[in-house]
Amino acid sequence: MLDVRRLRVLQYLATHGTVAAAAQALYLTAPAISQQLAALEREVGMPVVEKQGRTLRLTPVGELLVSHAEIVLSDLAAAESALEAIRGGGHGIVRVAAFASAARTLVAPIWRRILEADEGADVSLELELVEQEPGAALESLRRRDVDVAVVHGYTVLPRDFPSGCEETKLLEEPVLLALHPDHATRMGIGPGDTVDLARLSESPWLTPGPETSCYEMIQRACGAAGFVPAIRSRSNDFSVLAALVAAGAGAALLPRMTLPDATSGPVSLHPLLHPVTRTVYAVSRTGTSRRPDIRHLGDLLRQAAGAETGVKQASHA
Repeated sequence: MLDVRRLRVLQYLATHGTVAAAAQALYLTAPAISQQLAALEREVGMPVVEKQGRTLRLTPVGELLVSHAEIVLSDLAAAESALEAIRGGGHGIVRVAAFASAARTLVAPIWRRILEADEGADVSLELELVEQEPGAALESLRRRDVDVAVVHGYTVLPRDFPSGCEETKLLEEPVLLALHPDHATRMGIGPGDTVDLARLSESPWLTPGPETSCYEMIQRACGAAGFVPAIRSRSNDFSVLAALVAAGAGAALLPRMTLPDATSGPVSLHPLLHPVTRTVYAVSRTGTSRRPDIRHLGDLLRQAAGAETGVKQASHA
């Protein structure tokens, strides 16, 4: 019979790439990892890893075992979560990776609620947060560096989720065109008017950096309108982009949740003729969403998402 602990070691090797990295993640020594792999090969009767230069790679047998290990370990995680719920264990430290605007508008309010929660509550939480772009956050989740990843995808740039994960939709929000009011007036665009992006083909643009999915979203949205945006400034801080719009530096596409509560000047916001929508998800490893602390965090995230959607709709209607 296969030893589940050795399957876990093989899975960590596949995830982290090297014996040293797998050992660090599992809090074991490199020789201990090698011993576990050797014992697994004796159980299987075939090699599960082979040398490639100075590193190890999975054999076809090893890849087969990893694919089954994902299922087995997910089922075990689900069983552990169910047992934890039955035991009534409601306290836990949940590690969260979230992109910047979600960290600001969803996680920060939750943190305040957690700190103010009744000490006698059935479920209590401690949070650890790292700000990461969605791709990096999902990689952290896959590597088990975090428990929950808050990520996004766009209608023009859907998000792919790794195997062994389950996602929950938190909210959908429009991407809005942001212009200085004088810029809008010169183009004959009235307050709140729906705008065809093709009209902005000659305008200067303000975008995040090319390493972000938001940058790719803007490239695709403008490309669908028939032009490549002439980028004048880049910043991954959307409040900076909003301030630059208010200064008259150019046009920007801003997901509604990224809008700051106040800008340093006037900004005119417009829906798009061909709408682009951003969807925000909470993602966890399969089976762990039933863990009481992670389930409670999911509930709080959904509540925060509902409150944020209502506030933004009211303030930017």
